[in-house]
Amino acid sequence: MYAIRKSDQKLFTPNSKSVCRIQEGSTNKYLHDERIIEEFLKEIEPKYNVSVSKAQNGDFNLESIYVIAGFLSYVISCSPGGMRIQSERFKSSVEESSNILDKTKAFPPPPRVLGGETFTELLESGHIFINIDKKYPQAHGIASILSVVATFGNSHWEVLSNPYSDSPFFTSDYPVAIELSKNPMVFNRIFPLTPTLAIKINPNIHVDRENPDFEFRDFSYKKISLSRHQVRAINQLLVRCAESVVFFSRMEPWVPGFVKKNSGYRIEPKTHKIPNGNGTLMWFTQEITRNT
Repeated sequence: MYAIRKSDQKLFTPNSKSVCRIQEGSTNKYLHDERIIEEFLKEIEPKYNVSVSKAQNGDFNLESIYVIAGFLSYVISCSPGGMRIQSERFKSSVEESSNILDKTKAFPPPPRVLGGETFTELLESGHIFINIDKKYPQAHGIASILSVVATFGNSHWEVLSNPYSDSPFFTSDYPVAIELSKNPMVFNRIFPLTPTLAIKINPNIHVDRENPDFEFRDFSYKKISLSRHQVRAINQLLVRCAESVVFFSRMEPWVPGFVKKNSGYRIEPKTHKIPNGNGTLMWFTQEITRNT
């Protein structure tokens, strides 16, 4: 396995334990059972290789759909990149709630040392800020992970085959790329399973989240053999969406330059605020943004 760090383009050859292991990464103090996600992973990890083989052959069953959707859901909920991205919605919610409380005089006057401004003004000026413990969005993600699995499992999948041995799919410490879809309310998720196989999911926004369907009655898929241009486009997304490290299985002369060219990006959470009566509607989304 080869790796390139996005920040300084350092190339190294790690083992999986040195780059994938986070001490107490699955322990979450906000949950009654701090290690409950480990029970979920017992249904995913031992069955991963078999499920990938079934996806490769287009031979899906309920178990393989659940395992692959579960793997993706876990990355989005529990990885460092996922926790960073999901923190924004909680930060924005706290800020908006604080603004509402400030308008109703629910806060006492701020200390004079801060300039005597209102809480809202202090936030806007940067004198104070909201800091979200990233374990909190992780806890929220763990608590809702089965709902996410059901959504992904009841969506349309594209099984993407990469026939070019000299251009394998990349992966990363956040191996989930986002892509604009036909519906502006949702984006596609692309994630590599092997150097020659990736899955693209267009999430079904009409899934009944209150009554998740683990029979996956709305699941559908299509197998696609990619062109070299399409492989390159997906690899570009995978590098840009990586949190800090890009991994690849084969060293080719073009790889370092390609990674360097696309390293100045990452996924950034975005909050769109829409005035609504006395309150605000907030629409949370994500964008691939060039680093500033």
